[in-house]
Amino acid sequence: MGSAADYIEDLQTNGRLVFTTDDAVRALGKSVSAVRAQLRRLKEKGRIADPHRGFHVVVPPKYRRLGCLPPDHFIPQLMEHLQEPYYVALLSAAAYHGAAHQAPMVFQVMVPRSRRRLECGGVRVDFVARRDMETTSVVERDTPTGVLRVASSAATAVEVVGYPERCGYLDNVATVLSELAESVDGDALEAEARRAPTAWVQRLGYLLVLVEQEDLADRLDSVIAERNAFTVALAPWQDMQGTPRDARWQVAINTDVEPDV
Repeated sequence: MGSAADYIEDLQTNGRLVFTTDDAVRALGKSVSAVRAQLRRLKEKGRIADPHRGFHVVVPPKYRRLGCLPPDHFIPQLMEHLQEPYYVALLSAAAYHGAAHQAPMVFQVMVPRSRRRLECGGVRVDFVARRDMETTSVVERDTPTGVLRVASSAATAVEVVGYPERCGYLDNVATVLSELAESVDGDALEAEARRAPTAWVQRLGYLLVLVEQEDLADRLDSVIAERNAFTVALAPWQDMQGTPRDARWQVAINTDVEPDV
């Protein structure tokens, strides 16, 4: 094979849109520096993009304005390349489960440890760290380039409450919960709540009642009963001194939550 341009054309012909520098070096049989120079020229022409050092995506004409592939087209392959577990999370996961109009401007991916934001053309990927994420329930969704791991609707309901600052804060979190509710199974929600910090479960119960999802909220009572719960702030970034308490959930109501429903 003569050039990197020929190589990426061959990839597309075979339905592949991602490759590594090492892949290209092996295919072309040239030095690393020579291959990098060819790849640099292709990048300047907008024909490829680099979401991560040494990891490249082919950018078909329909995505040239974006300057990259959509994130769900390359995240599974990138995370495999990085040898790191992942799943699509928070507002990005909620969009897959029907809360689409709350979708963020960034693509949110859960990983076990902190990782810097990824930028590729007009694509932004935020990595959110949760140490026990490998036991989270996930579903698989087909994409044009492979299979994407997405947090289940129950796991998403728990996690948007656990990471409100990543989800547009509590008004938006409550809106997402109201939209997710019809796709959340009560048994699954209870199972995910048992894995979660007690404060997350308390806030989740309060917000589910707020958005009139009593049946789902009822599934959390037994989880709280098994814990040594103490009063937590609904908005943990604000002072809760002197604010009213919700006795059922032991939540200090230190902010007004107004879902967009």
